[in-house]
Amino acid sequence: MSDAGQHQQGNEGQNGPGKKFDTKLIHFGNEVDAATGASSVPIYQVSTFHHHDIFNPPEYDYSRSGNPTRQALEDYIAVLEGGEQGFAFSSGMSAISTTFMLFSAGDHLIVTEDVYGGTYRLLTNILSRLNIEATFVDMTNFENVKAALKPNTKAVYMETPSNPTLKITDMALIAAWGREHDLLSIVDNTFMTPYYQRPIELGVDIVLHSATKFLGGHSDVLAGLAVARSESLGRRLKFLQNGLGTVLGAQDSWLLMRGMKTLGARMAHSEISARKLADWLNQRKDIDAVFYPGLPDHPGRDVQEKQSTGYGAVVSFDVGSGERAKQVLSKVKLPLVAVSLGAVESILSYPAMMSHASMPREVRHERGITDGLLRFSVGLEDIDDLIADLEQALENN
Repeated sequence: MSDAGQHQQGNEGQNGPGKKFDTKLIHFGNEVDAATGASSVPIYQVSTFHHHDIFNPPEYDYSRSGNPTRQALEDYIAVLEGGEQGFAFSSGMSAISTTFMLFSAGDHLIVTEDVYGGTYRLLTNILSRLNIEATFVDMTNFENVKAALKPNTKAVYMETPSNPTLKITDMALIAAWGREHDLLSIVDNTFMTPYYQRPIELGVDIVLHSATKFLGGHSDVLAGLAVARSESLGRRLKFLQNGLGTVLGAQDSWLLMRGMKTLGARMAHSEISARKLADWLNQRKDIDAVFYPGLPDHPGRDVQEKQSTGYGAVVSFDVGSGERAKQVLSKVKLPLVAVSLGAVESILSYPAMMSHASMPREVRHERGITDGLLRFSVGLEDIDDLIADLEQALENN
C-alpha cells in the first residue's frame, strides 16, 4: 500500500473484471457528448424544457427535478462508488442534511463521536428540534456501537477516517450489524474518496461526500454528492432532493466533473507526500501527537488496510497548546490557512476555531480535538518545501 502501483492492485480486487478505477475516472459513460462528439459534457444552463408532446412528457422538464449536466455527474459518482444511483447537491452539508431527512420525529441515530463540526451542529441544534435524536460514540470500539442501540434506532452514521482525529471505523462490521437490526448504514467518504475507499462494496447503504474537497480538488466549487446502494433507497433520496430543492447547478456540476477527472493523479501524489509529512512530524519531540492512519503505531491501521487501498492526504497533529498552534498558523508561508481541505494547494486548518468551532470546548476536548490540534491537508507542492516551511514555523516558536 505504499505507492500508486499497489493502489492499482487493490483497485482490481475491489472492482472485479472490467475497467480499473483510473480508467473509470476518464471513461465514465458520459465523457463524450452523444449529440456532437464534444469531449466534455455540455453545460445545460437552463431552468425549464419544452414539451413537444404534452401527453408524453420529456425526460427533463424542470432543472430542479433533473438537468442533463447534473445527471451526468450523478451517474459519474455512482459508477465510481459502485452504487445504483447518485445525487448532486449544493454543498456537502446539503447532501448530509437531505439524507438525514430520510428520518422522522422520534427516530434515533448512532453517530461517529468526532464527527465533522457541521454535522454535529445539524444533529444537535437543528434535527434535535425535530425530535430526531443522536448518540455519539467512539466507533473504534464495536461494543460502544452495540451499546448505543435503542428500540427507535434507525441508522448508523460513520466518518472514517474521522475529522479531524482520523479514527478508523470498521465499515463492513458495522454495516453487517446494522442489517441485522434493520438499520441504514451511512458513511461520509470525503477524506478517502472512492479512489481509496468504496463503502458500498463493503455493504454500506449510502455514501456521502463534500465534493468541495478532494473530488473537486481546486478550491473553486461548492458541492455535495450522495450515492445509494439500492434502487429503492435511490428513489427515496431522489424524492427528497427534488422536494427540498437542494440541487447542484449546471455550471458547478460541470466544474466538479472536470476536477474529478484528475482525482487519481492528485490523490496518489498527495498521499505519498502526506506519509512523508506524518513520518517527519512523528519523529519530532516537540509534537505531542500525530494522527495519520499510515503510521505504524496508528491503532486503526489494520482496519484501514483491510477496507481501503491507501491512507489519505490529511495529517493532524497536536503542537501542545492553542497559543503555539496560533503562532504556527501565523508563520507558515506555503499552505493556505483556511477552512476546507482536499485541494491542489495545501491547506492548514485550526479545527478548534474552524471546522469544529460549533462544538462546545468541553465536547471537543472529550473527543481529542484539543486547542493545540492542527489539520494539514497536503496538496501538490513539493513535500520538501512544505516540510521546510512547517519546520521554520515550529522552530520560531
